[in-house]
Amino acid sequence: MVKIGDIELGDFPLLLAPMEDVSDPPFRALCKEQGADLVYTEFISSEGLIRDAAKSVMKLDIYEKERPVGIQIFGAELDSMLQAVDIVEKSNPDIIDINYGCPVKKVVCKGAGSGILKDIPLMIKLTEAIVKRTNLPVTVKTRLGWDEDSIKIVEVAERLQDVGVQAISIHGRTRAQMYKGEANWKPIAEVKNNPRMHIPIFGNGDVDTPEKAMEMRDSFGLDGAMIGRASIGYPWFFKEVKHYFATGGHLAPPTMEERVRIAKRHLEMSIGWKGEHLGVFETRRHYTNYFKGIPHFKEYRQRLVTADASTEVFAILDEISHVFVSADFV
Repeated sequence: MVKIGDIELGDFPLLLAPMEDVSDPPFRALCKEQGADLVYTEFISSEGLIRDAAKSVMKLDIYEKERPVGIQIFGAELDSMLQAVDIVEKSNPDIIDINYGCPVKKVVCKGAGSGILKDIPLMIKLTEAIVKRTNLPVTVKTRLGWDEDSIKIVEVAERLQDVGVQAISIHGRTRAQMYKGEANWKPIAEVKNNPRMHIPIFGNGDVDTPEKAMEMRDSFGLDGAMIGRASIGYPWFFKEVKHYFATGGHLAPPTMEERVRIAKRHLEMSIGWKGEHLGVFETRRHYTNYFKGIPHFKEYRQRLVTADASTEVFAILDEISHVFVSADFV
């Protein structure tokens, strides 16, 4: 049984990765229903929180049905991070996660996200202070290192554990790689196999098939898998992995009826949470995967991602249901 603090997550938990403009409450709810064991919010700027920036504060919204849920924060200034922890606690998450992995330039140039991988002593100092500030379990998401020449993840993980971190998720790339090339899980396994480590170590990066999740578990010995891009527009991925673990076989892909139903529900929840304009706009990124592999679908996909009004999107989804529901595409 994998545990973070007192939170029991099962034998090989599947975690929904924190993804900007993706892992919002509507999408987290769908992933939870489809088998995600732990979900994380989009990453939230500590500076944005203490300035009461509307977008940052909105990301604090969490709902009972998605628990256990972790709120992820990022920043590089100690005072701001501690103030952010105080604000986050009021939302009553189950976990506080610190982002030391985001490779995006606007984050890195401020020394936050994976930018902090160039200053490991600051990373440890920040983490220790945050652990002391809260009674909630603190977890960390990070990368292997800044670049190929500075991979010290075994030592870094030890030091994070020593200051009280209760789980670490590691993306198998350096910051220099961004999202290019293949994720390297070997250094993550080295962290897990270090006899000094006793906290859960989760792998992240390129887990895009049930077979890869099983490889992460059986060949690399990790405690769980954090799923990112494979889940975008495809919340069924979690259920498919669990089915594969249980039976060794592949679950049949969702029917067109199911795809349309979930796409509609996703859009409804998004509009309910963030309003018509943003709800329509930010759900667009999911449609490609909602209908991935469907023959002769290009025209409908183009219409879905260019429609500006929800009434238009719902009408297109109804049309798709009518045209394709009896199609033998599976």
